Amino acid sequence: MSTPPKQVILGAHFPGVNNTTVWSDPRSGSHIEFDSFRRFARAAERGHLDFLFLAEGLRLREQRGLIHDLDVVGRPDTLPVLAALAGVTDHLGLVGTINATFNEPYEVARQFATLDHLSGGRAGWNVVTSSDAFTGENFRRGGYLDRELRYERAESIVRAARHLWDSWQVDAVAGDQEHGRFLADGTVGEFGYHDDHFDIAGHFNVPRSPQQHPVIFQAGDSDGGREFAARTADVIFTRHGTPEAGRAFFRDVKSRLARYGRRPDDLKILPGVTFVVGDTDEEAAELAADIRRQQVSGQTAILLLEQVWNRDLSGYDPDGPLPDVEPEVGPSSIIQGRARHVDDARAEVTRLRALAEEKNLTLREVAIERGQRQAFVGSPETIADALIDAVQTEVSDGFILVPHITPGGLDAFVDQVVPLLVERGALRASYAEGSTLRDQLGLSAARPATDWETAAAAGVRKESA
Repeated sequence: MSTPPKQVILGAHFPGVNNTTVWSDPRSGSHIEFDSFRRFARAAERGHLDFLFLAEGLRLREQRGLIHDLDVVGRPDTLPVLAALAGVTDHLGLVGTINATFNEPYEVARQFATLDHLSGGRAGWNVVTSSDAFTGENFRRGGYLDRELRYERAESIVRAARHLWDSWQVDAVAGDQEHGRFLADGTVGEFGYHDDHFDIAGHFNVPRSPQQHPVIFQAGDSDGGREFAARTADVIFTRHGTPEAGRAFFRDVKSRLARYGRRPDDLKILPGVTFVVGDTDEEAAELAADIRRQQVSGQTAILLLEQVWNRDLSGYDPDGPLPDVEPEVGPSSIIQGRARHVDDARAEVTRLRALAEEKNLTLREVAIERGQRQAFVGSPETIADALIDAVQTEVSDGFILVPHITPGGLDAFVDQVVPLLVERGALRASYAEGSTLRDQLGLSAARPATDWETAAAAGVRKESA
């Protein structure tokens, strides 16, 4: 008897208005109205996907001092949207991004414990950080946090939240109606958490939630982010351009877990990917090329390459050659509100010039090629085979699907690819009744906060030995 394939974990990302979506397509709906989120979530649930994922933006990003539609704009607050979705879905996990730099642990712990209750154990927190003063201007602390402290504070806020979630014992609610005794004793919710970032004590006021600890996601590819995920997270949300890069990331991150007493399956690796479904592979390839040209207009191409050159390129023709000037290097950035993802601007410009010469590409065509992330393009059969192969060969444990149209962009995948994944044994045919998000992802039961701290301290000692 042949061994069944590993289950493919699948999430669905509602991306908002940015350069990955084609918001101007007549088939696109509102990115704000709740009906769009509801339709998207119900499509994901119809396909038995594991979770819906929402990102977060705490300030409208700018480039050259202007706000534009290259980056995410007009994004509603994550947690109210997820809470509303909890009422119109039954099984789908609900994962929200909340910044660990500009929030406080008591508030975040309450919010996610509440979402876990409202959804019957389907809540997940994607922990992100920010170090830029530009975003900080929206908050009373401003940009106070040094870059090197962002993961330190993030780990601290997660540790504190776990202590708060643990502060209600499993049997804390007696619920004895006959004798009028609701609580088992008078110490319920008592906590105290003290470190360099937080000095808090009191009583937490949300009873233990169905998952005990909502699932912790972490987004990031940097070395610091990988180590943070190995010590702290249940899932890491990443991105890479090729299966080979994915396998290298997979091996690296999974190898870090043993240091903290964790097994490879204790941390799921889920890259964000795009997809285009066609009746044939050829049709899908043509559709994908057309979508990329819609996503990267001439103006968008200029804006994207300005992030490499770090200088104003608005005088250049998008349908002409690459700029003949050298990039600006140094601490100042032409973009505000997001991290630059270019480690060595001069080397990247050299690479892009070589690419343009080799393939005879215009500025816009280079921007299109440079922005490619791993994508699944083809007939339903081709995509199903590729997804299964990627998980079997350890590119990842699954994927977070990013459609180019919302809210209807998941429909083709759900209606044409999902049945094949089910038929081939790589995706559930239905949700297990009463399962939590933690169950669906194949994660073990939540561990007490003290266990995480003991393992993390042991890992740090091993690292420094």
